[in-house]
Amino acid sequence: MNKHLALLLGLGILLSACGGNSNQTTDQASEKAPAPAVSDKGIGEIKSVTMNSPLKPDMVAKGQAIYDMKCAACHKLDEMRVVGPGWKGLTERRKPEWIMNMITNVEVMLDKDPAAQALLEECLTRMPNQNVSVGDARDILEFMYSIDEKK
Repeated sequence: MNKHLALLLGLGILLSACGGNSNQTTDQASEKAPAPAVSDKGIGEIKSVTMNSPLKPDMVAKGQAIYDMKCAACHKLDEMRVVGPGWKGLTERRKPEWIMNMITNVEVMLDKDPAAQALLEECLTRMPNQNVSVGDARDILEFMYSIDEKK
């Protein structure tokens, strides 16, 4: 019985010694930079977008040309998901800033934006960086709004 008591006592001392300074973990965690605030506008340089009313046909045409060249293989213009989600109704579900940030800042969005991460879980394929400029992303956005017939 004395052996058991000594063993338990030794085990208790060992376990309490292994715990170390519990403030050390807390101090290390508090030294980390806080995570950036995630908004419904996404993460990136696009903070504000003013939509044209009515939509500008030249921007819609440019956006469609970019879509045909860079986006059509993975995104369809209806609700059907191919590799990525279909674009129909997208402008009703997401703010214009979020859409443009997703187009121009895709890596960061997929790593840090909860909505983008949910799409990645659904589609199981990371959207590639197509190196779309902010101006071209704005034309694509105008084209997206034309799909949803927002004038």
